[in-house]
Formats: sequence, structure tokens, C-alpha cells
Amino acid sequence: MALPTTTTDAPLTEDAFLADRQKFWGSFTSFTAGSVIVMVILLALMAYFLV
Repeated sequence: MALPTTTTDAPLTEDAFLADRQKFWGSFTSFTAGSVIVMVILLALMAYFLV
């Protein structure tokens, strides 16, 4: 019975790991900020057209 080999795309060095986490965190922060901005604009337009 053969054991499955495990392959990961994880960085092997500590510096590469930190760079990967910083890249992810930057993407997550940009997405969250963009979503908040879109929601504020949407709510402002709804308030404008409903009043």
C-alpha cells in the first residue's frame, strides 16, 4: 500500500512565508475597504433617491 505524497505550495523559508502573509493581508484589506466604500455609496444613493 503506497502512501500518498503530500505537496504544498507553502513557502519554505520564514521570509517567503512572511511575504506570502503580507501579500494576502494586503489583498484582504483592499477587498474589505473597497466593499465598505461601495456599500457607503449605495446607501448614500438610496438615501438620496428615497428622500
